Amino acid sequence: MMRAYVTGGTGFVGSNIVKVFAERHGAEVHCPVHRFVSTDTGGFTTERLDLLDDEAVRASVGAFEPDVIVHSIILNDFAAMYADRDLAWRSFVGTTATLARAADEVGAKLILVSTDWVFDGTQSCADEDTPPNPVNFYGVLKMASEQAAMLGAARAAVARVSAVSGMHWMRDHTPRVQDGGFGYFVTSIVGALEEGRPFAVWEADNINMVASPSLASECAEVMWRIAADTEAAGVFHCCGGESAGRMELARMACDVFDLDPAPLSSTPPDTGAVGAVGEFPIPYDTSLTVRRTRDVLGYEPPGIRELLTRFRRERSTGALAY
Repeated sequence: MMRAYVTGGTGFVGSNIVKVFAERHGAEVHCPVHRFVSTDTGGFTTERLDLLDDEAVRASVGAFEPDVIVHSIILNDFAAMYADRDLAWRSFVGTTATLARAADEVGAKLILVSTDWVFDGTQSCADEDTPPNPVNFYGVLKMASEQAAMLGAARAAVARVSAVSGMHWMRDHTPRVQDGGFGYFVTSIVGALEEGRPFAVWEADNINMVASPSLASECAEVMWRIAADTEAAGVFHCCGGESAGRMELARMACDVFDLDPAPLSSTPPDTGAVGAVGEFPIPYDTSLTVRRTRDVLGYEPPGIRELLTRFRRERSTGALAY
């Protein structure tokens, strides 16, 4: 049985990693958390832990003795990142470096969950070997974390996700709605139209307009393949096999969820929204390709409609979809 140490396991992507690893593949999963603590919750255990405490983290990893560490936790607050850059650096890069050392001490593989925002938005269909060129501090932090993982751990992989839709298995509601990226975009559309409310799709030059949509549980499945393959290392793209613009994705979501697209409209981003008034730049086109991921893992990514269909199934059944 694989033993997996998952940071951020109570977050959006992290909750899918925990569920896929524990429920689908029978792994023993342990999650360090800030607040939510239980001895056994849905097949995984937790402990309260400050990931900024180097010695405490290494002791925790040493006590659990995992086969793999999946590092998905982030400081998910752009205002906080810019307000306290030292804290942001320690939260992203520092924790990654600590976990790289901890992984080597127990002989574990380290998988860092990263993002398509390490690219500048002009490198359409970037593959795993395309040099990153982030345009905002979040992208810089993720790029530096990738380097901390790859240079710091003997066995390391980077799993970049993109335009993630899907279930948050630890919450019955989404923590936010449409923003300058694609996070919770489909969920927001479906929720609004099901309630009979119109939905204005943000379209502008200063937000993320094109990406390669993915499903959180499918991203987690790719990470499982990386964990299970003892030779798999380096950068992988955990996303679907197609790219789309915001309105195109919105219309496909309506079609798959059997919703009338008539209430959809196009509008500039709300004043004060992430990236809408120039607080920081956002990459325009973050579409990815999976050339290396396909070659190394033998993985064929699903298309957008297939991923949306699985999302609908998960949403209606409350269970993982294949």
